[in-house]
Amino acid sequence: MNASNAPRVAIVTGGLGGLGRAICQQLLDAGHQVVAADLPCDEERRRRFTDALESERGEISVEAVDVSDAASCRQLAQRVHQRLGRVDILVNGAGITRDGTLRKMDDEQWSSLMRVNLDGLYHMSRPLIDGMCERGFGRIVNISSVNGQTGRFGQTNYSAAKAGVHGFTMALARESARKGVTVNTVSPGYCATDMVMAVPEKVREQIVAQIPVGRLGDPKDVARAVGFLAADDAGYLTGINLPVNGGYFMSF
Repeated sequence: MNASNAPRVAIVTGGLGGLGRAICQQLLDAGHQVVAADLPCDEERRRRFTDALESERGEISVEAVDVSDAASCRQLAQRVHQRLGRVDILVNGAGITRDGTLRKMDDEQWSSLMRVNLDGLYHMSRPLIDGMCERGFGRIVNISSVNGQTGRFGQTNYSAAKAGVHGFTMALARESARKGVTVNTVSPGYCATDMVMAVPEKVREQIVAQIPVGRLGDPKDVARAVGFLAADDAGYLTGINLPVNGGYFMSF
């Protein structure tokens, strides 16, 4: 909540996914009005999603968006502004994988991933940043990945895009800091999401063996980091990359 006790309005892209769902719940529990934005889905999936997220404080709704399409993002921003008046918090969480070694990767594997994982940040942030700066408050949290820091075999496209996420963060943080808008990155390690759990068990065991805390992350671990950076009193933190990886990768 802010000083006037009015709830903040938050958009979470990729909101219906494993990490997105946990982030939406975290922001709901903080008392915010949360818009889970994701690719169009049927009414049954929307209903199951909203029924699963319970909170005595915040309110949840679902909106369709394709973050690879600039017009779709502008239209989402307009709809949310018309319905809720403003957007205070943006979590850029939408992402895809299109794995393959560079020698075997085709143009579409590269470009489709970039359109979502990197262009999507621009497409969503651009129609919202002016309003945040004009109101003197905003929180943008961009979801990167440990693989953007370490690189990973078969993920030149993904690793490049996720490294680019933090470059975007640092530049926009400098542009907006004096306007009361913070921009930060959260870089998750390996979490128990559907995508990771689909990896063969033997491979997962090898991954866990390399994590000092001895387990996969819980999506809630990432959500708590996002909630921390999205809070009103986190105004002195901007341009940072907060790793949430159980010690899998440590840097100075």
